[in-house]
Amino acid sequence: MKAFRFTFTLAFIVLMSTHVAGQDQRMGYFESDLILESIPEYNSLQQQLNTISNQWEAEIQRMEAEISELQEEFESKEILYTDEIRNQRKQEIENKISAKEQYVAQKFGPNGEYFSRQKELLEPIQRQVFAAVRAVAQRQNYDYVFDRSGDIYMVYANNAYNLNDEILEELGIGTDSE
Repeated sequence: MKAFRFTFTLAFIVLMSTHVAGQDQRMGYFESDLILESIPEYNSLQQQLNTISNQWEAEIQRMEAEISELQEEFESKEILYTDEIRNQRKQEIENKISAKEQYVAQKFGPNGEYFSRQKELLEPIQRQVFAAVRAVAQRQNYDYVFDRSGDIYMVYANNAYNLNDEILEELGIGTDSE
């Protein structure tokens, strides 16, 4: 899928550049990872997410330890159990495994709490960054601006077109090069 998106994007760029041949085109790039890491609020929110995630992972480890303990106990005493008790213990272990799997899906699944919280907390900052990118691109008359942090990247980019400092400035964040 990534190869398809890359090929599609590359074809689009080639098509657009041949379509407007003869016109001066300005392209720029930025690194959203670097920009986001430079925003103190983003780092704070990322730490909040890590804290929540660590708590959930600790709960998962506790559940796994409980399951292991039940399985070990069952294996060591299985021969002593009647069929009825053996089936009860197996069912208890299966229920614990199922509960753990549900918990993992609830917290870390595609529609889980982690991704919901991540979207809720980080989306406003991402919107702010993209608004800054648009403002810099429009002010400096860029035709294209690419994010090198994602799936689409460039093999070569002239550093003269690096917009990281301008975007940080637009966001009111100082840079080390100042």
